[in-house]
Amino acid sequence: MSDQWQERNNPARLERRYVFQNYSMLRDFLERAAGLSEKENLYPDIGFSKEVVNITIYADDNTDKPGDVQRRFAQELDGLYSEFQH
Repeated sequence: MSDQWQERNNPARLERRYVFQNYSMLRDFLERAAGLSEKENLYPDIGFSKEVVNITIYADDNTDKPGDVQRRFAQELDGLYSEFQH
């Protein structure tokens, strides 16, 4: 998992911003991220604008910090993002 992820409390979560060269790349990333979400059954909060995607992955209920599942998902998103960085 990239050091770009910020761990926050109240509620426990991971946050990261991804920046893209254009909206077309951003849309492709979002579609592929949706596939990862379905595969992992993990649905983060996602906000986006023309070239920026903000993702928040919340910890499981009744835990005080994100666990292995959330960290692995963040790492998978980082891997997906790296495919757009040519």
